[in-house]
Amino acid sequence: MDRDVEPVVQWLIDGARSATRPEDVLGMLCDRVLACGIPLWCAAVFVRTLHPNVAGRRFEWQYGKDVSVSELPYQALDEATFVGSPIPRVCQTALPIRCYLGAAPQDSDFPALEPLRAEGVTDYWVTPLLFSNGEVHVASWATRQADGFTEEELRGIERLLAPLARVAEIHALRRTAINLLDAYVGRRSGERILAGAIRRGDTETIHAAIWLSDMRGFTPLADRLPPAQLLAILNRYFDCQIPAIIRHGGEILKFIGDGLLAIFPIEGTNVAAVCSAAIAAAQEASAALAAITAEPEAAMGGVRFGIALHLGEVEYGNMGGEKRLDFTCIGPAINLAARLEKLTGKVSRPIVASAAFAAQCPTPLLQIGEFTLVGFARPEKVFTLPNGPTIQ
Repeated sequence: MDRDVEPVVQWLIDGARSATRPEDVLGMLCDRVLACGIPLWCAAVFVRTLHPNVAGRRFEWQYGKDVSVSELPYQALDEATFVGSPIPRVCQTALPIRCYLGAAPQDSDFPALEPLRAEGVTDYWVTPLLFSNGEVHVASWATRQADGFTEEELRGIERLLAPLARVAEIHALRRTAINLLDAYVGRRSGERILAGAIRRGDTETIHAAIWLSDMRGFTPLADRLPPAQLLAILNRYFDCQIPAIIRHGGEILKFIGDGLLAIFPIEGTNVAAVCSAAIAAAQEASAALAAITAEPEAAMGGVRFGIALHLGEVEYGNMGGEKRLDFTCIGPAINLAARLEKLTGKVSRPIVASAAFAAQCPTPLLQIGEFTLVGFARPEKVFTLPNGPTIQ
């Protein structure tokens, strides 16, 4: 049997190059294992990852089905389906665990395996996948063969583990890079960085709707609250904005203390659709903040924010010092948005927009006046939502 899996081993050693995605690697691998005569019924790979919200990703293959991919949030690490499986123990000990499921339950060490028993699984083998940096990840292999896996079949699978770990590590490192770039610079910026846009001064001019928001009442909060509570309020405050921005196609570029800079990139002629998405995100964010500040005894009772929306061209790309770069936007359009945001308190409106934005936005906006903005020669017409909320 060891000789039979040698072509599969070589395929993995060569990097499984015919499989472009990690789920394709598992699917093609299991198909090849079946062709070697090893009676797999299901197999899974669990790889821990570096992500603010996700503990790991699970890839699961089952005979006759496509590979499914799921993410495990950190809170799931304490749930019975994870705790009651062999996976945590294998991660801790780096030792394989074999569970015979053909007979009636003998103990309750791994109650999470009972659904597999009910599906007819007779033998379940959980093996460590050892990465080169010492991390332990996990693969599992199951059969419904009456007497379980034979020793030859297990040796055949064992031959695959080391090269599979190398391929899994390559995909995991790329996924980690994508996760971190998504979390810290945004999806669009992360894609550009991974594509090689990493030189200082490597920028492009793009047309975008610009979002710049800032918190009101932050200074009094910072003066009276302990840092941990203040941080919790800031996180909850940003939770009112970020999901709405992302849901409507925006990209978060920067947090500046309690301020937030985002863009909604325009491609082709979809200017009106992008402006509509930006104003919808602003309305959602405003409603979300209003909801949590209205909670009884809310620590955020005094928190308000201002959002400025503008439309224009920005320089988008790498800027900074020789040893420390930032992927962001600059240009007069960003400066104008910043000046508009400062007006929100003066006009008592949480959402204001420039004339350029209002001219393209399908949602009718109300002009509330002309204002001279610092650094700009001409007065700017300023708009807001008719019948929109006011800042108290």
